[in-house]
Amino acid sequence: MEIKRSGSQPSNKGPADWFTGTVRIDAPFKGSEPARVSGATVTFEPGARTAWHTHPLGQTLIMTAGGGRAQRAGGPIEEIHPGDIIWFSPGEKHWHGATPTTAMTHIAITELLDGKAVEWLEKVSDEQYQA
Repeated sequence: MEIKRSGSQPSNKGPADWFTGTVRIDAPFKGSEPARVSGATVTFEPGARTAWHTHPLGQTLIMTAGGGRAQRAGGPIEEIHPGDIIWFSPGEKHWHGATPTTAMTHIAITELLDGKAVEWLEKVSDEQYQA
């Protein structure tokens, strides 16, 4: 058993290459081999969002606070709320983030395939975000 105590890891800023706006990543975790699970708690300030991206084995988001948005390529923007659980299928191009007026926090869970959990793509434009 391993316990990572709350506050034992510093908060990290979401890299500008992967996010638009202010994003904080807390409590990142990764299972030890042979486990493939990884994840983190991620907080998006109003208007902040990920770039388009995919996950080789899919991704689960568990909304914990605020108001958010998520969209898969070719689909409508969906409003997401605390308590919602969102599943993106393996290879499904998508993005997620806060609403324009409300911050959002979720727990993101992915699995690594050959050591890789995500493929980052182009940024979500303001026009796409506001559609």
